[in-house]
Amino acid sequence: MGAKGASMTIHILNPNSLVHVTTGIARAVAPIAAVSPVPIKCHTLTQGPPGIETQAHVDGVVTPLLAQAKGLESDASAFVIACFSDPGLAALREQSKVPVLGIAEAAVLTAMTMGQRFGILSILSKSIPRHMRYLGAMGVLDRLAADLPLELGVQALADEARSFARLVEVGCALRDTRGAEVVILGCAGMTTFRARLETELGIPVVEPCQAAAAMAVGRIALSRAQ
Repeated sequence: MGAKGASMTIHILNPNSLVHVTTGIARAVAPIAAVSPVPIKCHTLTQGPPGIETQAHVDGVVTPLLAQAKGLESDASAFVIACFSDPGLAALREQSKVPVLGIAEAAVLTAMTMGQRFGILSILSKSIPRHMRYLGAMGVLDRLAADLPLELGVQALADEARSFARLVEVGCALRDTRGAEVVILGCAGMTTFRARLETELGIPVVEPCQAAAAMAVGRIALSRAQ
């Protein structure tokens, strides 16, 4: 999918092995691909776990992810790492000659243009310390309203009715009790819920894969302008 007649590609890399997650990412970024100056292609890391839920998972996918990206480098105009822990982001930026976007970093930067305080909907409580370390390294903890868990793993997100009910419940808590003015979906497996949740909450909801894909397109445009 993407623009016609372009030889370069934005490669979106899903570091887990769930094909339905990759399919959801492709569906979420399709409107961006329709206006992108280059095609956007989504990939599944078959060597990855069926969901990245621990620091060991994050660390374990870096080497195969770098190898996958190396094989795609020759026609890449940008890479997007489609996991909310941004595994291998610094390493891939070191390896690649093209822009590399992590969906967590892109989502946070995007959210901060939409409201003063952002909230994060995480999959599990054990994800939150990892996010806190990352947000601390980014220097944006003073803009965080809260990071609250659904207590649903990546595979459990496939149960759409149950997942959406929890997203609404926890999203309302972020909005009403923590003062979040914008909410970030804290997992690439949540792509399908963005529009419905935004309607339900009445505040902006950022889907990280869309944020990173849009930023990748913007980086290409900026490069051409310069």
